[in-house]
Amino acid sequence: MLRNIAIGAILIFMTTIVHAGGMFLALRPIRDPSAAERSPSQIQRVFSVARVVMIMYLVGIVEVLIWGFAYLAFDAVDGFEKAVYFSAVTFTTLGYGDVVLDGSRRLLSSFEAINGIIMFGWSTAIVIAAVQDAYSRQKTIKL
Repeated sequence: MLRNIAIGAILIFMTTIVHAGGMFLALRPIRDPSAAERSPSQIQRVFSVARVVMIMYLVGIVEVLIWGFAYLAFDAVDGFEKAVYFSAVTFTTLGYGDVVLDGSRRLLSSFEAINGIIMFGWSTAIVIAAVQDAYSRQKTIKL
């Protein structure tokens, strides 16, 4: 059990580093001081937010792959596709139950679900920050 806790902690640390990197990449335009001077068009705002969503989507895929490779490394699941599928279902907390881990590694799936909940909450905060930034710079119309 302690070994699984340690493995889970390492994987959560790794995904946190990946997520932080994705956040800095996604929010780089917000941190640009010259961005406050611009007033983007509606389509630019939409693409700005879509860019952030796509970056965080790709970050989520990398995080699922990290867990999937761990399941393969510890022989918890047979085959790459099954490991990634199980990881994605667990990370998103869908938990279909068509692929399960044996008793010695099933605790890892609980840690991945916890990790996924935290990462999706963090991703939501990042997208909200992007939306707020995109729409707070619009020109106000004076009547």
